[in-house]
Amino acid sequence: MSSSRVSRHGIDGRRPGRRAAPGALRQGPEADRDGDGAGPGAGADGPGPSRWRGRRRRGGEEPMVPRAEFGSYYGRPVIKAPSWSAADIAGYFFLGGLAGAGSVLAAGAQLTSRTRTATALKVSSTAAISLSAAALVHDLGRPERFANMLRVFKPTSPMSVGSWLLSAYGPAAGAAALSAVTGRLPRAGAAATAAAGLLGPAVAAYTGVLAADTAVPAWHGAHRELPYLFTASATAAASGMALVLGPTAQTGPARHAAVLAAGAERALTAAVERRLGMVAETYRTGRAGTLMRCARLLTTGGAVAGAVLAGRSRPAAVLSGLALLAGSACTRFGVFAAGLASAEDPLYTVGPQRAALSAAGGTDRTSGDGAGRQE
Repeated sequence: MSSSRVSRHGIDGRRPGRRAAPGALRQGPEADRDGDGAGPGAGADGPGPSRWRGRRRRGGEEPMVPRAEFGSYYGRPVIKAPSWSAADIAGYFFLGGLAGAGSVLAAGAQLTSRTRTATALKVSSTAAISLSAAALVHDLGRPERFANMLRVFKPTSPMSVGSWLLSAYGPAAGAAALSAVTGRLPRAGAAATAAAGLLGPAVAAYTGVLAADTAVPAWHGAHRELPYLFTASATAAASGMALVLGPTAQTGPARHAAVLAAGAERALTAAVERRLGMVAETYRTGRAGTLMRCARLLTTGGAVAGAVLAGRSRPAAVLSGLALLAGSACTRFGVFAAGLASAEDPLYTVGPQRAALSAAGGTDRTSGDGAGRQE
């Protein structure tokens, strides 16, 4: 057994001074390295020259416990990022918007006797919605999964509403294109054109509602603006398609629509970033930031070139149309990349919630004097 005697007065009768700091009984270089006052010069009169006393002499007390910073369990995401394929789902967003907005422009061209432009847009909308549905089915894995979504109609589910919307819009767009190409059944073709034109805005916008209905911070936080942003982007794409396929003399409405769509897309993107706050970083950095910058340059450049040059030059019309199409695709892929980035970083999930609680007068356990704990 050890020969040391321990009592309430300390070891072997040794008692620290009344002003001794915690840890004054510690001896040796370890105590000095820790800076707790037990190093050279420490004794009964108080702690020695430690970092704590040095900070106090320089003015203002420092908290004993450093301010806690955010962290998650082993740094893992708080929510599960969508398992969607970027090529499938972002392509599905873009192609569906192109089809829906294209049907609206086709109906307008039909009413104003721009038949060649109307026919070109009807065919392109049918091709776009077919490719969009193929991309969706490919991401689902099996075609019967899409059919299973039609077993019920649930108005509160964007996926259910979207499935029924595509099922109604696709045949209408196909019938309108078939009648325009063959010249047969003009009355039925006109009715199909009107039906596709009426359903077109919903087809262009509902994918924004679908994305915003998830828990992904970069999408859900912008649930008010995202459907309108998708609609503006879809209008720019459809205008670009009209410039590429339509005769130069018949592209006047498409050129004006492209300018309006480019301005609306720019304003809505800024509104999304203002609303998202710190989460807006996902739209400005990384892959999403690169895509969104490319989208701004291509959409603005295509709209300006279309308004100034496309009415006089066929090559200029084609180039401006391709720029508008590419800009719209970059917007959809950029929004998709921003969503994935926000889901993978737990800070973008918890940070806005804490900011909302703080703004509402709640108490953040990690704020104050640093005595809070990490969550």
